[in-house]
Amino acid sequence: MLSNLLIQNYALIESLELSPNGGLNIITGETGAGKSILLGAIGLLRGNRADTKVLWDPSKKCIIEGQFDIAGYFIQTLFEEEEIDYDTTCIIRREISPSGKSRAFVNDTPVNLETLRRVGSELMDVHSQHDSVLLGSQEYQLQIVDTYAQNTAILDRYKEHFREFRKKQEAYDRLQAEAKEIRKEFDYNSFLLDELSKGRFQANEQTELERELTTLENAEEIKQRLVAAVGYLNDPEQSILGWMQSVVGNLGAISTYGTEYAQLRDRVQSCLIELKDVVAELESEGESVELDDEKIAVLQERLSLLYNLQKKHNVTTIAELLQIQANLEQKVAKVLNLDEDLAAAQAAAHQAWEQLEHTARELSDSRKVVLSEIDDLVTGLLADLGIPNGRLVVDHQLGKPGSQGIDTVSFLFSANKGMQPRQLREVASGGEFSRLMLAVKYILANKRSLPTIIFDEIDTGISGEIAIKVGNMMLDMAHGHQLIAITHLHQIAAKGNAHYFVYKDHSADRTVSRIRQLSTEERVQEIAQMIGGAKPSKAIVDNARELLSQNMTERTNYKLDL
Repeated sequence: MLSNLLIQNYALIESLELSPNGGLNIITGETGAGKSILLGAIGLLRGNRADTKVLWDPSKKCIIEGQFDIAGYFIQTLFEEEEIDYDTTCIIRREISPSGKSRAFVNDTPVNLETLRRVGSELMDVHSQHDSVLLGSQEYQLQIVDTYAQNTAILDRYKEHFREFRKKQEAYDRLQAEAKEIRKEFDYNSFLLDELSKGRFQANEQTELERELTTLENAEEIKQRLVAAVGYLNDPEQSILGWMQSVVGNLGAISTYGTEYAQLRDRVQSCLIELKDVVAELESEGESVELDDEKIAVLQERLSLLYNLQKKHNVTTIAELLQIQANLEQKVAKVLNLDEDLAAAQAAAHQAWEQLEHTARELSDSRKVVLSEIDDLVTGLLADLGIPNGRLVVDHQLGKPGSQGIDTVSFLFSANKGMQPRQLREVASGGEFSRLMLAVKYILANKRSLPTIIFDEIDTGISGEIAIKVGNMMLDMAHGHQLIAITHLHQIAAKGNAHYFVYKDHSADRTVSRIRQLSTEERVQEIAQMIGGAKPSKAIVDNARELLSQNMTERTNYKLDL
């Protein structure tokens, strides 16, 4: 339940703090005093959007903070799913800066608005004056049936199976479409793959082929120049090796005269040895060079094939060709395995469909079981709420599986004897909508573990004995839930465990809205004014005191018989 509410710098509220009672809390006040502002602030804790227009002082940030006692409400799993620290005391805070930036926190963990909405919807159910129109929505009507049937677990399971089926079916449809396109390209891809496969190209082959071809095409010149080089170095009559041998001999003859001559001889000797090795390699290279026109033709043909394929595929390297070949192999293999893949995807989709159908039937059966019970309970409550001939019939139809199941429900209503029930939006007036919504909220109260329920003038359009019964219904709901009710009816105001008064304070330069909890005597005066106006007579005050006294007894033992 909401144990403390802090509002700072919001609309007409400069600063306000409220600690509601755990039972039925009544909020009253003149029209425009700030009751709707209070609801707006609570709406921010439930994830509603806001902007800087809500700031009472545009230079300061707005802070809305709610502290909730959630012990015994079994919502720890939600906190685990959202990765929020769980504690039996939950603190939700919303901040809006002058720049318009909005931040939200749950137990000091920053959260986005979607997470805030999830958590807030589990802590508070707020019914505003305009929410009764929701009752005309078939989606909302189905939610009512599921809440009454306590279908949360099975509905979650159905939604998971529905998502799984959609995923498997979309995969199968995608594969079918892909197969259709792949089959169109199969022959062409097979031809391209065959062409590349026959080439048997190796990653570094192109460089080696081009080098070898260049050598063969210039073999005659290479051989001539190698022979000439050997001649210069090692000609029998006059060669570089011969002259260097003479240099070694001359330096050797004087090597005993100084170490520097011996070192020079050794250095020339080393050069001589290296040159002899070079000559040997030159002779070997010369012998290996051959004029081979047939091999040149083979290499030219191989390179021509390579160049043509590179041009065809708009690439410049063998590595790129090999990658294209690998891609083509995958495409061709996919076609060859298509039937097997399609069969597997179809089987997976069919299995998911059977699982979905089974869960859909289970969910549908759970819904159908409670429909007549909802009819009877709401119809009975309508009589207590001043619609003696009112009748609610929940029509049920089966259809194809959708995101919420295979069921479509329609709330059909008749307020008059002898009239066939019809769609709510066609026959229900505003007051009837409000009373229908109250009846629905009443029968759902004990079906959902919800800490706090807030009613904003759900009693609009009723009075007298009916107002007393509405107050008794609220009082009964407050035995298991914290209720906060904004009302203009004295019959309901007298039922509260706690009574808060909202008013405008004009004492400063700017008007502000304030709220205070009324004492017993202040409640008597407020209820008397609700009955008889600003200056109630002594008789009306006595009447208010008696009414409040009577309800103090009722608050301890009242239980509405359904």
